[in-house]
Amino acid sequence: MSTSGATADPSPGARAGSRREDPLAALAVLPGVAESVESVRKAVDRVYGHRIMRRRSNAITAEAALRGARGSAALSGADWALEEVRRRTDFSGDDEARVLGAALRLSAEAGQLLSIWRQSPLRVLARLHLVAAAGQEDTVGRPRQEGERVDEPLVELPLPGAAEVSGRLEGLSELIIAGGTAPALVTAAVVHGELLALRPFVSHNGLIARTAERIVLVGSGLDPKSVCPAEVGHAELGRAAYLAALDGYVSGTPEGMAAWIRHCAEAVGLGARESTAVCEALQRGAA
Repeated sequence: MSTSGATADPSPGARAGSRREDPLAALAVLPGVAESVESVRKAVDRVYGHRIMRRRSNAITAEAALRGARGSAALSGADWALEEVRRRTDFSGDDEARVLGAALRLSAEAGQLLSIWRQSPLRVLARLHLVAAAGQEDTVGRPRQEGERVDEPLVELPLPGAAEVSGRLEGLSELIIAGGTAPALVTAAVVHGELLALRPFVSHNGLIARTAERIVLVGSGLDPKSVCPAEVGHAELGRAAYLAALDGYVSGTPEGMAAWIRHCAEAVGLGARESTAVCEALQRGAA
């Protein structure tokens, strides 16, 4: 994560090694971020307060996982109708099907990695790549090396070199392990943005970045039952808005960082709205 102006900093780890305070906490006071954090909290509370959640929370979690995987895959170029994803059992037929399959596997795996994340984020990221690639590559489970091609056609930002990727991943890992006072939404947005900016693996970086965002939101306690899939919101807001907000993150300016965090907040809010609609449908007996 690079910033400029009042929050200038070359990476998440740059200040982590020299100062004890949480550098991400400074992002929480950027314009509009506090309001976004509060808006997300209220949206999540509305889902958890729904009467259906008291009786059928497992069903809501399962549906959120499916819809989140569909949304994440859509942003990676496989925009399938929800019912087609629900119906399909074989995801090995073509490139789009394989993207859907990877998204579904990651969604299922995320809940198994929550306890490991705070102790070893890099181990979790390696596992996510292993699960997403499913043995299709000989580079699975490790950050890319200098000169290796990255298959992430929808993100056309300049690609950082392998040495920079390694240093910034270490810095991000140190911040997560150390913990801090930043709101979960802010941390999740930074993890998501940093992984997309770095594209540390040779493939599936977008899917992994969005899965890591979900792990932070769930593991932080903001969304402990994983019923507010930000991936749904990111897809609903559209690829153009997603990439424009990512440009803001990569710019490192306070305005750009704030815009990215607000975008992520809006995505979580839309995910919460989606699950509220599922609760309403279940209550009516229509789903």
